[in-house]
Amino acid sequence: MSKVVDSTLLILGPNAWILLAIMLILAAALWRIALGRSPWDMLFAGLRALVQLAAVVLVIAWLSGRGPWAFAFVTVMFVVAAWTSGRRVAPDGRWWLAAIPIAAGVIPVAAMMFALGVVPFNALAIIAILGQQIGGAMSAVTLSGRRIRDELSLRHNEVEAAVALGFQWPAARLMVARPVAGEAIIPTLDQTRTAGLVTLPGAFVGMILGGAAPIDAGLIQLLVLISLLLVNALAAAVSLWLGSRDAWRHPSQRA
Repeated sequence: MSKVVDSTLLILGPNAWILLAIMLILAAALWRIALGRSPWDMLFAGLRALVQLAAVVLVIAWLSGRGPWAFAFVTVMFVVAAWTSGRRVAPDGRWWLAAIPIAAGVIPVAAMMFALGVVPFNALAIIAILGQQIGGAMSAVTLSGRRIRDELSLRHNEVEAAVALGFQWPAARLMVARPVAGEAIIPTLDQTRTAGLVTLPGAFVGMILGGAAPIDAGLIQLLVLISLLLVNALAAAVSLWLGSRDAWRHPSQRA
């Protein structure tokens, strides 16, 4: 059985694969028995993650030392994130608009990090940092977009009442949707507030295991966490703007 060098956290070998299979089967069983969902959703997600991670490992190994090509890989990540989030928020509408809030969150923050020289023009650094930011923005858009959509549907009478009192439609929707849009940021906010107390974030642990000085690992993890706060806040704000203008639905779907 092989062990991760200088690591006391993981022991890789046959038992790791057995454990993965057991955990996935148990998760699928709970997904079906307790939550009433199809177990195939969970099983497919796990198998898909296996295939995708194997492919990503090979791609990243090839991209090492090829900085410009890393942006092509990040573009693929961005497209998949927009499709995934958009299909959650507007499966029958203009789902491709999810690209707008994701880009609004990632591009300004990444540009600042590159401009100030915090992120080196290195393939692995580009993929690691931008990948986390795209993933964070995707989650923020999904959570805020769905929450805004459901709130506007549930309280549509209040929106119509506000319009009857003289409010424009975007302003009326904004009054209803704004209080719930920020809920998408709460998981990231809690993770940032409890970093080091409840959990040790992955970047920090990875750098420590890789031999980095604790203070350097802590600073990099802090940069990641704070950047994700800004990315997610921007993505949620733009999602709110789109929702207040009923932009997710096709014009033919609007009343």
